[in-house]
Amino acid sequence: MSTAVVIVAAGSGTRVGAGVNKVLLPLLDRAVLAWSVRDALAVADLHAVVVVVRPQDRPAVAEALTPHLGEAEVLLVDGGATRHQSEWAALRLLAPAIEAGDVDLVAIHDGARPLAGVALFESALAAARDHGGAIPVLPVRDVVTTGSAAVEGELGAVQTPQAFRAADVLAAHREAAATGFEGTDTAAVLEHWAARTGTDVSVVAVHGSATNLKITFAEDVAVAERLLSQR
Repeated sequence: MSTAVVIVAAGSGTRVGAGVNKVLLPLLDRAVLAWSVRDALAVADLHAVVVVVRPQDRPAVAEALTPHLGEAEVLLVDGGATRHQSEWAALRLLAPAIEAGDVDLVAIHDGARPLAGVALFESALAAARDHGGAIPVLPVRDVVTTGSAAVEGELGAVQTPQAFRAADVLAAHREAAATGFEGTDTAAVLEHWAARTGTDVSVVAVHGSATNLKITFAEDVAVAERLLSQR
């Protein structure tokens, strides 16, 4: 089954305090975003990689990625004000290929997660093929405080890449656009559509990765560098 990978990189990353989109920060020999693109390009049966950017970041993103693409091609598309809108922009670009049957699965990944690894992409895609959707979840043992009570239990940290059957996620985003619904992530959009339409589709959890950190603060880049150096 042919796959498209969407990498969302249209945020500002203000909390990192670098004065530049965090996906453009240097991480060893390339930008943070280039590591995510490297993994996406290694996915089996790949049809396309779409990177969603802010319009003002287009030249810088192209400059950061070009030296690491070789013969591969990456499509750039302008994102929206929210993550939901950015995903929808990418899916509109992919819609003709999805409708023609050229793309069966779509993985959506956060460009600020440079250490996901190809194996996690493949795991999420395989589960989406079987069930309709898949999200990586990393179990977190923690204590939840509710008012004056503390409840100890298993929590799950949701990661990306999330993967879905292409026709389903396109239909879900179209329905969301028509009704004004905006989900917190892609899985929420799919589940909202399934509930409204009675579609039999499940979003299942796959094992996340403890090293699949998200670059949020400046110190996260140093952690990512150490982890990459240990590979």
